[in-house]
Amino acid sequence: MVTERQAAFQAKVAGIKNFDEAFEMVKSAVFDKFKMHRAGLSLILQVMPTNLGAYHILGSNVIVMNSYVLAAIRKLSGSEGEYNAYLFMVLAHEYLHSLGITDENRVRQMTFELCKDALGDDHSSTRMAKEDPSSLFPQLRTMVQTQFGREFHVVKDFDKSSQSYIQ
Repeated sequence: MVTERQAAFQAKVAGIKNFDEAFEMVKSAVFDKFKMHRAGLSLILQVMPTNLGAYHILGSNVIVMNSYVLAAIRKLSGSEGEYNAYLFMVLAHEYLHSLGITDENRVRQMTFELCKDALGDDHSSTRMAKEDPSSLFPQLRTMVQTQFGREFHVVKDFDKSSQSYIQ
């Protein structure tokens, strides 16, 4: 049973328009659930092996997201909401790492608990956090990319609420 709060948050996730909006929702949900926060992160998109959705560079302010998998999910998803669910889940996972939590199993469990609490048991984000994105998009298992791309794209206007008014 989805609560009124979860239904409202589901609608917000479904309506995400960009990376910054997704990240603001992640930060809000993480603070509500775990009372943890940090500011000043950057997002980089890069082609990576398909077994890697994203990573946080320990000790840095950078999250690197797999642009190959992101594009595949955009193509495979039945709706903008499913794509946004993936975006929310992956950013939440890496944000938790950026808070200094290095244990992968602990971060996976926390991401699952966060998604379940904010979005409910049956939401796509929760299902992907519980298993992995291929549970929702089985075609990902046959899409094999084994190399890191040499090019990357820094996402502008990411984590805007943390930026100073002086640029």
